[in-house]
Amino acid sequence: MKVFKILILSLFCVLNLSFGKDSSQNLKIAVLAANGKTGSLIVKEALDKKVQVTAFVRNSTQRLPQNASIIKKDIFNLTSDDLKDYNVIIDAFGEWKDLSLHKKHMQHLINILKDNNAKFIAIGGAGSLFVDKEHQIRLMDSPNFPDSYKGVAKATYEAFEVLKTSNLNYIYVSPPATYIADDKKSGYILGSDELFTNSNNESSGSYTDLADAVIDLALDKNAKTKTHVSVVSK
Repeated sequence: MKVFKILILSLFCVLNLSFGKDSSQNLKIAVLAANGKTGSLIVKEALDKKVQVTAFVRNSTQRLPQNASIIKKDIFNLTSDDLKDYNVIIDAFGEWKDLSLHKKHMQHLINILKDNNAKFIAIGGAGSLFVDKEHQIRLMDSPNFPDSYKGVAKATYEAFEVLKTSNLNYIYVSPPATYIADDKKSGYILGSDELFTNSNNESSGSYTDLADAVIDLALDKNAKTKTHVSVVSK
């Protein structure tokens, strides 16, 4: 009887683990705008975790790992057929010059994915995070928010507003207030749509830790969709 109970318990543990995360061998991920700083590290993290990943780029591939599967196609030229076979679609689009492209690219993706049930993970900005418990003030509207970032913060937030009205199974991911462009992985903490800090009282984190969090969200079957999360490094 003890042996039987042990076998049942072992089976339960195995099933519990398998239901928690998708099998990386069966999962297919598409990373859009994959040659950017964030996108390229997301591709690298997926490869490190033995996940099937395809990097979609407009032209340059200089930041991508040599063993990455790459499709060269502008994000505005993507069609429903291009993305129909992926379980998770990660949008790492970024633009600092023509800020109108943030909203336009999101509208395009929503249009071509309207009949797609894939998990859609969009990388946004920290400016959209609330800084009060009443959810009345966002970081980008706070007095100390840098003027030089207000334009892109507003543009990414407008894209998020469009995404929230869609039927996509989205997870909107905000980086920390201080987003450090390095490849150091120190571990991450996942938060909500409110600005929060780590044990050092800092809202800071590396691109690599954010990439780690994004792939974990992609693998997690139980990750809640139609939600806004944030990431800081430990």
